[in-house]
Amino acid sequence: MILELAAPDLDGLKRRVKSLAEPRPGIYRMLDASGRVLYVGKAKSLRIRLLSYFQAKFPEDKGARILHSASDLSWEYTASEFAAHLAELREIRKWRPPYNVQMNRRRLAVFVAISGGSAPKLSCTPNPGKPDGRYYGPLASPLRTSQAIKVLSDMLGLRDCADRMPMVFAEQGDLFGAPRQAACSRYDLGLCSGPCAGLVTAREYQARVEAATAFLEGRAIAPVDRVIAGMQAAAESTAFEAAVRWRERFEALEWMLGATTRARAAVELLSFVYRDPGSHGDDRAYLIQRGVVRACYPWPATPIEQEAFRGVVATQLAAAAEPPAGPLEPSTIEEMLLVMSWFRRHPEALRRTTKLEEWLSESSGPALH
Repeated sequence: MILELAAPDLDGLKRRVKSLAEPRPGIYRMLDASGRVLYVGKAKSLRIRLLSYFQAKFPEDKGARILHSASDLSWEYTASEFAAHLAELREIRKWRPPYNVQMNRRRLAVFVAISGGSAPKLSCTPNPGKPDGRYYGPLASPLRTSQAIKVLSDMLGLRDCADRMPMVFAEQGDLFGAPRQAACSRYDLGLCSGPCAGLVTAREYQARVEAATAFLEGRAIAPVDRVIAGMQAAAESTAFEAAVRWRERFEALEWMLGATTRARAAVELLSFVYRDPGSHGDDRAYLIQRGVVRACYPWPATPIEQEAFRGVVATQLAAAAEPPAGPLEPSTIEEMLLVMSWFRRHPEALRRTTKLEEWLSESSGPALH
């Protein structure tokens, strides 16, 4: 016997929203009968946003489908719209609500990923979530990123096969008797070093991965030098078609080098104290370091409060004195993208930022915009 789920008391929920919800920024949760969080949302005005769910048409509208799946809803206010964005992200991380996962928008920005494992490979991904991966970006063009990754992998002989492909190295030759062949034609074309067939040592393969890492971090330009040499040799021998192919490879790597350099600079610029005006005069001071909120306090209005916050800034600068040349921290990427998007969509908010170094100057003091 199949038991039907009880219909939600939409009229009761609507009455509660109309009588209690205020037109203030905040987050809300849709809950099922057991209290499980189905969906987390944010709003500049909670009252307006929540009432809009009851006006949506079922089953055409997504909002109506979420509401009809829920048995209850809860909400809480935040100091500002920016605070609501941060709170929503952290709630989604905490609860992993099914409707948030299913309704994720396709992200335009992508990242270069270096996988974990004994034989890492390069790939292009919009969702940098694996903790053992290394990520670089964000980059604006998925197509050009994928093209550049292919060139970089080909030039360095890195594999591009499925993660489930078994890997063996030359020093493991005693594990198999007869000589093995590479699983694809890239080895025969000179585009892969063959870690699937014991055709390269682990040390040599890791050196190739390190060359890719150095390129992505701007510490070395190899294999651009090899591409330039191939382009020049093809031109000198009047092999014009080959020269064109080498030129395309050069352009792909040149774009990747510039794009990753710009991405690092963009992340580094997101380091400041942001004065976020509260909806009820409760302004907040957000200490943002490379796109990640490291601390949040009520805005320091008095000299004593400013001195205390100056100590927070000094501690943070000392903890991250040198800009990291390495990959992004996977656990902070979503927040970094949120902060980056906020200031891109609200350029006026940049006028309420103060460089971290200015907070350490007692003579000038922070900019109290």
